Order: sequence, then C-alpha cells, then structure tokens
Amino acid sequence: MIEVSLWRLALLLIPLVMVGWVSFRWVGKSGELVVATGRMVVQLLLVGYVLMWLFQVDGPWVTLGVVGFMILVSSWIAVRTVKSMKGKAFVDAVMAILIGGGSVFTLVLFGVLGLDPWYEPRYAIPLAGMIFANAMTAVTLSAERFDAEREGGKDVLGARNSAWNAALIPQVNSFLAVGLVSIPGMMTGQIIAGAEPHHAAHYQIMVMGMIFGSAGLAVAIFLSRMVRDAEGKATLRKRMGFGAD
Repeated sequence: MIEVSLWRLALLLIPLVMVGWVSFRWVGKSGELVVATGRMVVQLLLVGYVLMWLFQVDGPWVTLGVVGFMILVSSWIAVRTVKSMKGKAFVDAVMAILIGGGSVFTLVLFGVLGLDPWYEPRYAIPLAGMIFANAMTAVTLSAERFDAEREGGKDVLGARNSAWNAALIPQVNSFLAVGLVSIPGMMTGQIIAGAEPHHAAHYQIMVMGMIFGSAGLAVAIFLSRMVRDAEGKATLRKRMGFGAD
C-alpha cells in the first residue's frame, strides 16, 4: 500500500484554496469552507490515532459508545440549516438516524457480515461512520428542501414529496454512475490494498446498499415527523383562530 506523506497531502490544498476563492468572489464568503477544511484535516488526523486504540479494545461498550456519539453529532449537524424549532428538529433527526441508520447497521453486522463478535471495532466503527454520515447528509437535504418549499407556499405533502426527491438525488446518482463513471471509495481502497477486484466489488455493493437504505429510511422517518409537526401546528393555529399558515 502506497503511503502518502503529509507534505504530499498538502498539495490538495491547492484546489481547496481555488474553491474558497470562487466562493468568496461569488457569494462573498468562504469562512465556512475554511473552517470545514481545517476541521476535516484535524479530525481525521486525530481519529487515525484514536482508532488505533479502539481497535485494541475488547468489549461492546466502547463500540456502542462511539456509535451513540456518531448519532448525536450527525443529528445536530443534520439540522443546522433548520430555521425554526431547531430543538424539535434535532429530536426528530436523532430518531430518524437512530432508527433508519441503526436498523441497516444491525442488518449488516448480524446478517450480511455475520461478525463474531458483532462489536468488532475494526469493522463496526468504520461501517457505522459510513451509514450515519450518509443518513445525516440525506436528512440535511430533506430538512432544507422541506423548509424552502413551505416558505414558498407549498402545502405540507407537496413539500414532503419535493424534499424526499431532493434528499435521494445523490444516492440515485451514485447508483447510476458506479462502474461507468466512478469506482467508489471502499472498492478503490481495497484494490489499492491488494484485494481481488471482484471481492472488492462485493463489499462495495454492500456499502452502497447500506448507504442508500439507511439514508432513505432516515429521510422517510424525519419527513414523516416534520409533516406531523407541521399539520399539528396548523391545526393549533386554526383552533386559536389564526388560520392554517
């Protein structure tokens, strides 16, 4: 496996700086990109050392603790664009990511991989990261689109449907492009590490299936709760004599 030194990694700052410059010129800000890039570098360097320790721990509680932490953080990030009732949206996101992502995570550990022990950190933690991160992104897209559609005057169910379609665009695009346009991350990493391409393809199918399934289920749960909250709010306003909107 080819080792990549830090100074070679630094070369990738060139396109990132270019993207930041375009963002500043077009929308007058690039601070979020700078912060996100800095956090990405620091967090990944740190997690590399943390995982070295976690992989040596024998017991389910560490794995469960890491998974719980992932769910809470991903839920908080997922609703950062929500403008009103953020606390309620956070609870909805926790439930959506926990149930949607957790059910797929359980299926992969016990059904697809059949891990023994099931909490093996070397497998469970990276898989959990992929599942909950993608569920988080899908929930973010659905929340933002739902709010935008409602602000634009669309009814609750129409906003839900538009948000559902928007949230799943990245997953559908990746399904359509895989093997034709892209060789995805896990498959590429395994091939570089020396695995047979057809074995790597099996793992990639598993990864893409679990990502799509967890994202779709999380969005379905989240939007269902958003619709229920919006309809409940409209009913309350009617009873108080303010109208539906």
